[in-house]
Amino acid sequence: MWVVSGSGCRWLGAGGALAVTVGGYAAGALPVVGGGALWAPRGSATETAGAVLAALGLTVLVAAWWRYGVLLARGAAGGALGTLAAWGAPLLLAPPLHSADVYSYVAQGAMVLEGYDVYGAGPSVLGPGELGADAAASVGGNWTDTPAPYGPVFLLLAEAVVKLTGGAVVPAVLLLRLLAVAAVALLVWAVRGFGKGDGALWLAVLNPLLLVHVVGGLHNDGLMAGLMLGGVLLAVRGRWVLGSVLVGCAVMVKSPAAVALLFVAVIVARRDGLLKGLVLPPAVAGAVAAGASLLAGTGFGWLRTQSVAGAIHTPLSLTSDLGLALGTLVADDPEPVKAVVQKLGLLAAAAIVCLLAWRAYRGRVDPVLGLGYALVALVVLSPMVQPWYLLWGTVAVAAVAWHSRAGQLLAVVSAALVYETQPAGHTPWYGFAAAGVVLALGAVWLRRDRWPAGAGGLSGRPAGSALRA
Repeated sequence: MWVVSGSGCRWLGAGGALAVTVGGYAAGALPVVGGGALWAPRGSATETAGAVLAALGLTVLVAAWWRYGVLLARGAAGGALGTLAAWGAPLLLAPPLHSADVYSYVAQGAMVLEGYDVYGAGPSVLGPGELGADAAASVGGNWTDTPAPYGPVFLLLAEAVVKLTGGAVVPAVLLLRLLAVAAVALLVWAVRGFGKGDGALWLAVLNPLLLVHVVGGLHNDGLMAGLMLGGVLLAVRGRWVLGSVLVGCAVMVKSPAAVALLFVAVIVARRDGLLKGLVLPPAVAGAVAAGASLLAGTGFGWLRTQSVAGAIHTPLSLTSDLGLALGTLVADDPEPVKAVVQKLGLLAAAAIVCLLAWRAYRGRVDPVLGLGYALVALVVLSPMVQPWYLLWGTVAVAAVAWHSRAGQLLAVVSAALVYETQPAGHTPWYGFAAAGVVLALGAVWLRRDRWPAGAGGLSGRPAGSALRA
């Protein structure tokens, strides 16, 4: 039947994406002010109906994606780029979905334009009548007074968006969505460059977690991931200077991309010697960081704001949850105990990253695959975790080892995490319950449909693509 064919999956997923978009007009992360009639907050009954429609659409999209991946694994489907266009197109005109972070981006761009210290204050400093004031009014409560944790490259882009739109909410959001689409295109180029075909695109960019949170939610993690993976691809091809520049730009969007710099150094060290690998890529990326900081006029304040997000508790952070639980048991004030557990988690993540880099240098794991594992470990052990953070490592694993047990596992977790947040950005208990159901179904699938590990799978052997000159 057409429903289970590759073509059927394409149009079924497009219908699901359309339902997500339509539901978002009633239940999305709509602006408090400045949204006009189309993006205005709705009544509770309309919002509930929209949320139900969006949830049904999301489930259809996830099911179509899952089936499409199985067909690709069996060699029974193709045309991933056409499928990406069909699934992504309905989301292009959607209001912000599953997060209000885009309003922070607009407000921070306005802060730079208005001369505020974006690394010393939050969007609440924008007063009535100032550029970005409407966007600042829609920033989520936890982030209203939080300084920007983003690098100057992203702030330059956000500032340009505010200049071009005058800070008007809807035009600014839609222009940032064009930036998100450009990030997806960059990811497509990078993933395809590793030569693993449509299956790699399936896990990396057709992934509902990316469609919902990068195209729909406009998170700058997509731009970070695209620049990062593109830089690694160039390093693999021997163009490590330009690759280091791209990775440096990725770090100046979000700092976790710095992990990729270590693996670029490994690629260079394996080809041209340890000293060159350890010195030159970091030097190039450091020059990019310094230049971007000076060009943006924001200085080097980003160095002191990388830990601000960790102060906000997210239930997906295992170390924060464990620290809070232990602190509640053994102390009157759980926060000091929680802080210690969070630091231990980061130390463990650093140790895993270094171990994977060493194994990659010794030729025991593909450097690109090692990067993917390292970023996943960093996310799992971080003090603040959001669902879309999983994409950092997933895109790297997908690029070289989508058809592996690791790829299957990341697919299951991705499918589960799209349910954790609601279209308005809230994280109610039933989102976690839905995620648990998907994880259980995914566990059954993993047992019944074991894909062969293949090159670069969990065995850790090099796939070879990352080692060519």
